[in-house]
Amino acid sequence: MSYKGYLIDLDGTIYRGTEPIPAGKRFVEELQKRNLPFIFVTNNTTKSPETVANRLANEFDIHVEPKTVYTATLATIDYMKADNKGNKVYVIGEAGLIDLILEAGFEWEEADPDYVVVGLDNYLTYEKVVKATLAIQKGATFIGTNPDKNIPTERGLLPGAGSVISFVETATQTPPIYIGKPEAIIMDKAVEQLGLKKEEVVMVGDNYETDIQAGIRNGIDTLLVLSGFTKKEDIPNLPIPATHVLDSLDDWSF
Repeated sequence: MSYKGYLIDLDGTIYRGTEPIPAGKRFVEELQKRNLPFIFVTNNTTKSPETVANRLANEFDIHVEPKTVYTATLATIDYMKADNKGNKVYVIGEAGLIDLILEAGFEWEEADPDYVVVGLDNYLTYEKVVKATLAIQKGATFIGTNPDKNIPTERGLLPGAGSVISFVETATQTPPIYIGKPEAIIMDKAVEQLGLKKEEVVMVGDNYETDIQAGIRNGIDTLLVLSGFTKKEDIPNLPIPATHVLDSLDDWSF
């Protein structure tokens, strides 16, 4: 089947940590050659779209515009603006999350915020979790940027944002509102940016739990590539199969 637009994961699909996936680069270049629109839909909140685009160019020789990158950070901002509960926020995360939230007009507040946003933080401390826990206990809305338990890297599967969020969830006994894949919030906005209907696009990714579930739950066809998180031996046990499964993106027929 030919699709008019593509939603594409990054880590584990286009690259693996700092390691290139050559088929991923060729896949993007083929989309560009065919003038097929695409958006990278990433649960990564540590980097801005500009930083992601620069990294793709400098590290992987993949050249795209920042507007082709839609992150869980942008989806989190869109959610909070639509929710309109207030503009005070406390964030566990890195610059790609914190800076963009503050630039969007939200104000930093540690003691009594309207929202506590938790994402991946390479500089996580116990005190940060303490502040988040106390704020949620006071009634702040608990937002988890994405449920990724692990991040595929050249070192192996490292703890992801979902692991940090689970720490806070356990401490507060409060489930978060998840924003990133596989939730509808990030997927609906990404499809809207493509300017296409859901049935005209396909979600491409390596992680069944996030990328493929994002398609399944939201009425979008899926392409699972076995280059990252989900392994070939996992396929027989998946509750709902992906629309397409490939060992490599080189095997895709446009």
